[in-house]
Amino acid sequence: MSTDLQWLLIRNYNSFLVKRVPEGPVFSKEPGNLRNLHSHKYSGLANSKTIAVADSPSGVTITTRKVKASPTQVATGYTTSNIRPRSGGRRALGVASQYAKRGYRPDLRAAALARVSTLVAAQKEPKPSPPKKVRGKKAKTFF
Repeated sequence: MSTDLQWLLIRNYNSFLVKRVPEGPVFSKEPGNLRNLHSHKYSGLANSKTIAVADSPSGVTITTRKVKASPTQVATGYTTSNIRPRSGGRRALGVASQYAKRGYRPDLRAAALARVSTLVAAQKEPKPSPPKKVRGKKAKTFF
């Protein structure tokens, strides 16, 4: 079945739709949807090639669907790669762009980069805040 036909069938009827505001955008919680927007371009269900970026204890996991995998394949139809949680923005750019260089959905490079860099930044430990400097009357009492 073609991806266009799949999209026409699941466009209005799937369990991942999130309709919050009647006039606003329609969101989607499906796996493999990088922007969480309900559209054919970002759909993880209707496209044969998908990129899923998820948080994991060992870092960030990028899962791609194999091109010739059938929809019924579970584990063998996907490949995964991990990014260490301490990697920087350039590492995230390299990982996100490696799929675009191979011709695997280059239109999703920006969305994958945004998702990877956000997850890597969220996993970093925040810097400790410096002690506050006392001013005014409180400063005079210490001297």
